[in-house]
Amino acid sequence: MSLITAIPAADSAAALAHFEASFRYETDCWDVHDAISGGQQDFVLLDVRGTEKYAAGHVPGALDLAHRKIIGAKLAEFPADTLFVVYCAGPHCNGAARAALRLARLGRPVKLMSGGITGWLDEGFALATATNGRDNPSAAL
Repeated sequence: MSLITAIPAADSAAALAHFEASFRYETDCWDVHDAISGGQQDFVLLDVRGTEKYAAGHVPGALDLAHRKIIGAKLAEFPADTLFVVYCAGPHCNGAARAALRLARLGRPVKLMSGGITGWLDEGFALATATNGRDNPSAAL
């Protein structure tokens, strides 16, 4: 018996519920890129790594808001039903999960972009760069 089969797999109904639910919490780099490049960005994308890292390279169209700075006042300009998609450095970083937790505690809809910057680059997508943490006048919150 391998380590894989030592613990039995969930039954199909449980697996179905688990994997269907996961899409309520996460999206991926490809779907974010597709929405942005197709002009269907119906969410606010937050780079939660911090201004220095944002300035060095970020997903085009993302706003700079470090996870430690996510507070209600910073989100006031967005309607209450605005979906936020958060990302950080990659799967080795829990900044996006921390940001998602903060947003959820503020009653805001949120999804995590799995893979973060690492996943974005792995897909072959380009990063935008910025001077002073901004690539357009409203890029920083």
